[in-house]
Amino acid sequence: MSSYRYGRYVDGPDPLAPPTDLRAAMDELGREVMEGASPASALRELLRRGLPGTRGLDDLTARLWQKRAALTRRHRLDGTLQEVQRLLEEALAAERAALFPDPDDEARFREAQLDALPQSTAAAVNELAEYDWRSPQARESYEQIRTLLGRELMDQRFQGMKQAMENVRPEDVQRIQSMLDDLNALLAAHAAGEDTAESFERFMREHGEFFPENPESVDELIDALAARSAAAQRMMNSMSEEQRQELSALSQQAFGDSGVGSQLSRLDALLQGLRPGEDWNGSARFRGDNPLGLGEGAQAMADLAELDALAEQLSQGYPGARLEDIDLEALVRQLGGEAGVDARRLAELERELRSQNLLERAPDGSLRLTPKALRRLGETALRGVIDSARERGQRDNSSAGAAGELIGSTRPWRFGDTEPWNVPRTVTNAVLRSAGGPVELDVVDVEVSETEQRSRAVVALCVDTSWSMVQDGRWVPMKRTALALHHLVRTRFRTDALELITFGRHAETVDIGQLTALEGVWEQGTNLHHALLLAGRHVRKHPDAQPVVLVVTDGEPTAHLEATGDAEFHYPPLPRTLGKTLVEVDALARLGASITVFRLGDDPRLTRFVDTVARRSGGRVVAPDEDGLGAAVVSDYLRARKRR
Repeated sequence: MSSYRYGRYVDGPDPLAPPTDLRAAMDELGREVMEGASPASALRELLRRGLPGTRGLDDLTARLWQKRAALTRRHRLDGTLQEVQRLLEEALAAERAALFPDPDDEARFREAQLDALPQSTAAAVNELAEYDWRSPQARESYEQIRTLLGRELMDQRFQGMKQAMENVRPEDVQRIQSMLDDLNALLAAHAAGEDTAESFERFMREHGEFFPENPESVDELIDALAARSAAAQRMMNSMSEEQRQELSALSQQAFGDSGVGSQLSRLDALLQGLRPGEDWNGSARFRGDNPLGLGEGAQAMADLAELDALAEQLSQGYPGARLEDIDLEALVRQLGGEAGVDARRLAELERELRSQNLLERAPDGSLRLTPKALRRLGETALRGVIDSARERGQRDNSSAGAAGELIGSTRPWRFGDTEPWNVPRTVTNAVLRSAGGPVELDVVDVEVSETEQRSRAVVALCVDTSWSMVQDGRWVPMKRTALALHHLVRTRFRTDALELITFGRHAETVDIGQLTALEGVWEQGTNLHHALLLAGRHVRKHPDAQPVVLVVTDGEPTAHLEATGDAEFHYPPLPRTLGKTLVEVDALARLGASITVFRLGDDPRLTRFVDTVARRSGGRVVAPDEDGLGAAVVSDYLRARKRR
C-alpha cells in the first residue's frame, strides 16, 4: 500500500488555479472608463483594488506598511550595548566578591581600580583589557564581551554568522581574519579592474562557507555585502550620538588584538566606494521594548529597506512601471506565499489584457481600449439591456429577423429559433464531434443562418453631455445605452447607418471609442439645435433608409448655433433658442423622421418642451429611470424598424 500526503502547491503558480477572468476585468475597466477615467487610470484602479479572490496592490501595500510600523514599534537598537553592560556588571560583581574576603592591600588596590572605572561602558571595557582578573568567573564574563562583540560585528555584515560563531576559538579568529584579508584584496582588485573570474572562484572555494547567498560573480558578492553593510550603517545612523560612540569604541575590542576590527572598517570603505548608490545615510526611528543586537538590528534595517522598495514597486508610480517589476521573492519573504500568488495573478491579468489585444497605445502614447475591448463592453451592455427589458416585461428582440436575407453568419440553434438551418456547418460540427467514429447528428451540432430584415434604417442617437448628466448620476447609464445600441446595430443590423452625436455647449459626431472614454467636464449649455442639425445631415446622406432619431436629455435647450458657428447660451432659454430648435424638429419631420425623446428627470419646463417636440415630429416621449434607459432606447429603435 502506498500513502500520499497532499499540501499547498508552492512551486510557482498553482496549475489548478482558475484562469484569469478577463471578462470580469473588462467589465470593471469599462465601468471606470465610462465614469470618465482614462483607460490607463482605469487599469491602475483595477490593479489597486484587485478582483474577487485576488487582493489588489492597495491591500498588499497596506500590509507592508503595517509590518513596517510593527517592526519599528516593537524593537529598539541597543541590544548589544545592554548585553555588554550586563556582562561587565557580572564580571565586576564576581571580581569584587573574590576580592572582598582578602585582607591584603593588593585586594584593596584592585577594588580601588574597579571603583575608579569610567562611567562609559566602552571606556571601562577598554581599561580592563590589561586587568589581571582574580576571579575565573569574572575573567570568563569579560572574555564573553569580546566574543559577543566579534560575533555581532560579523553577523552585522555577513548574514547568518551569529549561529555559526557561538563558540569562537583562536583558530576561528584566524580563519575569519584570513577570509577578510582575501575579501578585501579581491574587492580592491575589482575596484582597480584587475580581478578575474578565476580569482573569484578561488576565493569562493576557500571561503564560500561565509556566504550562504551563493553569489555567482564578484558583482553579486558585492551587491549582497553592500546591502548588508549599508543596513549596518543605517542602524548606526538610527542610534543616538552617545550610543554610536560607545559601539565604535567597543568594536575595537572585538576579537582582541587580531586586527579583525580594522579589516571590517576597510571592508566597509571598499563597499561604499563600489556601491555609492546604496542608502548609506538613511535612518529609522525604533521605539519598542525588545532590544536588538547588531546583527539583528542590521537585519531589521535590511527588512525596512526591502519593505520600502516593495512599497515603491507596488505603487507603480514611476515612469514605465510594470507589475513584472515586483520582486516576488522579497514579497513572499515579507508577507508570505499568498501575497506572492496575488501579485503574480495581477501581473498575469495586466499581461493578458495587453496580449489579448484589449489595450493598445494611441499615436500620442496614451493607453486606449481596442475595438475588440469595445465590442466586449458593448456585448455586456446589450446583455444588460436585454435582461432589463425582460424584467420589465418587454419582448426580447435581440435575435435577427427570420423573414429576411442571409447575412453570411451563423450561430448555434436556440430553442424557439425559426431561422433556416445551415446544413454545411451543422454536418461539420457533427463530424468534428464524432472524432472519426460513426457520425450521428445531435441538437448541439445545429447551427442556423442569421438573417436580416430587408428594411434599412438610418439612426441618429443624440445624447446630452452637459454637466447635469454627470452631476445627477446619468453619465454612465447614457454611455452604457450608447454601447448597447452600437453593439446591436453592428452585430444584428449591419446595414443600418448609426451615428452618435453628443451635445453640450456644442454638438459633435463621435465614434463609440470617443464616447466611451469621454470625460465629464463643467460645461453649461444644452445645444439640441446643433445636435438636430447634425442628425438631419446624417439622415439626408441615406435617403433610402428609414430615419430613426433618438434624443437622450435631462434639460431643455439652453443654447443654439449661430450662423457664425458660435454657440449662444442663456438660462432660462431664450425664445430664439427654442424656436431654432423646433425649426430643426420640423425639418426632420419633413424627412420622415419621428423623434423619440428619452426624458430624464421631472423638470416641468423640460416636460412641456419635449411634449411639443413629440407632437410636431409625430414621435413620442419616454420617461425611463436611469436603470431602464438602455432597454427603452433599444426597444424604441427595434419598434421603429418594425413599424416600416
